[in-house]
Amino acid sequence: MRCFLTDSQLDDLIREDVPYYDLTTMALGISEKTGMMRFQTRHDTVICGTEESAKIAEKCGCRVIDFLPSGSHLEKNQTFLEVEGSAEALHRVWKVSLNILEYASSIATRTHHVVSAVKAINPKASVVTTRKVFPGTKQLSVKGVLAGGGMLHRLGLSETVLIFKHHLTFSGGLETLAEKMPQLRQMCMEQKLAIEAESEEEAMQMAKLGFDIIQFDKFTPEKLAPIIKDLKTEYPNLQIAAAGGIHAENAGAYAKAGAELIVTTWPYFGKPADIGVSMVEK
Repeated sequence: MRCFLTDSQLDDLIREDVPYYDLTTMALGISEKTGMMRFQTRHDTVICGTEESAKIAEKCGCRVIDFLPSGSHLEKNQTFLEVEGSAEALHRVWKVSLNILEYASSIATRTHHVVSAVKAINPKASVVTTRKVFPGTKQLSVKGVLAGGGMLHRLGLSETVLIFKHHLTFSGGLETLAEKMPQLRQMCMEQKLAIEAESEEEAMQMAKLGFDIIQFDKFTPEKLAPIIKDLKTEYPNLQIAAAGGIHAENAGAYAKAGAELIVTTWPYFGKPADIGVSMVEK
């Protein structure tokens, strides 16, 4: 995978951690000594952020010996990034890279767990994540999802049509939506039209209007299964998205209920991956 952060963003991250110089290595008189640094998994991990970390190492004056690409599935105690350089340069790289790797890899690993649970039930179903990322982390969050085998529900408001009840408040409700469908189709010819339903009755009305995707939020798999069956009987080409409170332990149940799009925020938030760093003098 390519690096998702620009050079200026990487420079800002380095400057944030090392605004002037490394006081500790300078005070110890070891700045110019040379060594090697290795990053290693401490548990089964889908790694992410190695491309960014390699660039950071180069920016800090280190030489990248080797690294594995983001999306690699590694077992415990596997080395995936090696760099060499001065003690000062290695310490400049250390925590900036580790922060990226631990957070991005945690998203990739959690995404992989959800994807595995869903694909075991329905290989054709898709796990897609929301845009509810922690502010300022979108690029690495997106990369983590892709590295873990997921896709994005919608990267932003500009790219998809997804109608919520809040939109209907301003547009006359379902009663007038039928009149707007030709206009929607004409304006958004390249996009599928999606809408969120709050009941089976609403979903049937929406399917009749010609929506491509109907999303259900915070429905249990048990409640959703018969609704999907009824909808698919009438509208076999309709796609069903399930959202709200979906995680690795229940994602498979939603796939079993018949949802083809598993919408989740869960991969973004959780414990960072545990990655070890070692240094040796050369």
